[in-house]
Amino acid sequence: MGVASTTVRAVNGLTARWAAASEKGTAFSAAGVWPLLAHLADGAGGAARAELTEALGLPTGQATAAARELLAAMGTMRGLDTALGLWTKRTLQLRQEWEAGLPADAHGVLTGDPVADHQALDAWTVKRTGGLIERMPVTLTEDTEMVLASALTLRTKWLSPFDETELETAYEPWATEPRLGLRRSSAVLDRVGVADTAGGYVTELKVLGNNALDVHLLLGEEGMEPGQVLGAGVDILAGRCSVVPGPRLPYGNVGPGLRVEKVRCTRPEPPSLDVTTVAYDMKVSHDLLKLHRLFGLTTARDTSSGHFPGISAFPLAIGSAEQNTLARFGALGFEAAAVTAFGAVAGGLPDLRYVTTRISAAFDRPFGFLALHRHTRLVLTAGWITDPLPYPHYDEEDWR
Repeated sequence: MGVASTTVRAVNGLTARWAAASEKGTAFSAAGVWPLLAHLADGAGGAARAELTEALGLPTGQATAAARELLAAMGTMRGLDTALGLWTKRTLQLRQEWEAGLPADAHGVLTGDPVADHQALDAWTVKRTGGLIERMPVTLTEDTEMVLASALTLRTKWLSPFDETELETAYEPWATEPRLGLRRSSAVLDRVGVADTAGGYVTELKVLGNNALDVHLLLGEEGMEPGQVLGAGVDILAGRCSVVPGPRLPYGNVGPGLRVEKVRCTRPEPPSLDVTTVAYDMKVSHDLLKLHRLFGLTTARDTSSGHFPGISAFPLAIGSAEQNTLARFGALGFEAAAVTAFGAVAGGLPDLRYVTTRISAAFDRPFGFLALHRHTRLVLTAGWITDPLPYPHYDEEDWR
C-alpha cells in the first residue's frame, strides 16, 4: 500500500517547518504528529478547525482520510511499526462518526486515577516501541477526559556497515573530547551529491538500509541554520533542488565537507567514495504547545471553552501536547573485535604508475539527518546533530 504524494508533501512540509523552528541539537517526528492533528481537526470547530487545517497543509476532510491511509501504509513498511491509541473516561460520550475513523482496537479507558492511568499508558508505550521509549509524554490530571497518542518505531541495518574509529576533526567543540567516528569506503559514487539551495550549498549522503528505510546526512555551509539545511533536504526529496551526483562532480573542494581528487596508486583501482561521520544517540522531549502556532493549536489550547464539537458534546480543549523522540546512528549494532599486528618493513619505493579518483565526504561538524522511506520519500524522523557519542576508553583490564 502506497502513500499519496499530496500526503507526503504535507507531512514533509511539517517536517521542514518544525526544523525551521529548531535552533540546537534535536530529533523529532512530524510523521508521528501529523495523523493526530488530522484526527483532531476532523472533530474541531471554529477557529481551532481553521488553524489545524492550516498546519496540516490539506483540507480537513482530505487530511482525515489521508491520515488513515498513512497509518495503514506505514504499517506495511518493513522495519517500521506504528500504532494509534485513544483513551477516554467512561463518562465521556464520543461522536460515533469521529470514533469510527480510528482503528477498531484503539480505544481504551481512563479511570481518573492519574498514577494508575499513566502506568497503563506507559505500558502501551513500551510495548509499541519495543522498549525504546518507556514513558508516554502526556500530563494527566483528574480533569483529563481523553488521550490520543501515536507510536512510531523504525529499525534498519546498513547495506554497507561502517568501521568505528576515533574522529579527527578541526571543529573545536568536538575536538576537545574524542568522539566516536564512523568510516567506510565504497565504489558507489552516486550516494553523495551537492545541491545549490537558497541558503547555500548542501552536501547530501544517502546511507541505505536493508529494508528501504534510509538515512540522508546533510551538511551545509558553515553558518547555515538547522532549518535551512534540513529544509534543503526536504526540497531535495521533492525535486525542488537539483543535486550534482558524485560521478559528475569536478575536482577540488566541491561542497561542504566534500573533496574530489586524483590519487596515485600501485595498481588499477576503481574510483572510491570515502565517508567519515559520527555515531550518535539522542533522546529528546518536545512540548508542542510551545510551538502552538506551528501545530495549529493556538485556539485549541484555550481551556475556557470547548473546541471539538465533532468529537464529543462535552467541551474539550488541549491541555498538553508532547513528543518523546529517540534516534541512534551506529556502525551496525553489536560487534565484537580482535586486533592482531605484524610488523611489515618497506621492500623498496612503490611504483605509482596508476591514477584513480577519490571522493572524500566528512561530516565532522554539526549536520542534519532525515530518516525516510526510500520509495515514498516520506520523512519519518529528522534531527540536527551537535553532540556525537564520545569515543570509548578501554582500561587494560577490559582486554584481559
